[in-house]
Amino acid sequence: MAADRERENRSEPRSPRFRLDQPRPPRNRILPEYDPEAFGRLSERIARFLGTGRFIVWMTVVIILWVVWNIAAPDHLRFDQYPFIFLTLMLSLQASYAAPLILLAQNRQDDRDRVNLEQDRKQNERSIADTEYLTREIASLRMGLGEVATRDWIRSELQDLVKELEEQRAVFPSERSRGSDVGDR
Repeated sequence: MAADRERENRSEPRSPRFRLDQPRPPRNRILPEYDPEAFGRLSERIARFLGTGRFIVWMTVVIILWVVWNIAAPDHLRFDQYPFIFLTLMLSLQASYAAPLILLAQNRQDDRDRVNLEQDRKQNERSIADTEYLTREIASLRMGLGEVATRDWIRSELQDLVKELEEQRAVFPSERSRGSDVGDR
C-alpha cells in the first residue's frame, strides 16, 4: 500500500478533482446564448404571419414595385436589371428562412398537441374508471334493495296478515259475543 502511494505521488500530477456536491464554474462560450422558448415563440409568430393573406398581399406589392422600379426607373437608379437576379436571390433567402421557421413552429405545435392528447387520454381513463365504479355501486345498491322491504312488499304482507286474521275470526269467533267480562282481559 505504501509503495502504491509513493508511486502515485511520483507520477504526473492529477487533473483537479471536481466536487460533485458543487456546481462547476461557468465556462466562456463562443456562441451566444439564447432562450429556446423565446426563439420558438418568435418563430411561431413569423410562421403565423407567413401563413396569412396579408403576407401574400405585401409580398406581391413588394415584387410588383421591385419589377416596375427596375424597368421604369432611369438606368442609374436601377439596382436589379431585367433577369432580376437580385430579386430571385432575395426570394430564395426569404424561403430559406421561412421553411425552417415554419417547421419549428409545426414541431412546437406537435409537442403541444401530444401533451394535450396525453392529458385527454388520462382524463378519459379517469372518466372510464369513475363510470365503472359508479356502475358497480348502482349494481350493489340494486342488489341491496332486493333485500330491503319495500312499501309494496310491506303492503302485501299486511294484506296477507289481515286475510289470515279474518280467516281466524271466521274459524274462532270472538269471545265478546259469548259475554266475557271486561275485567278478564
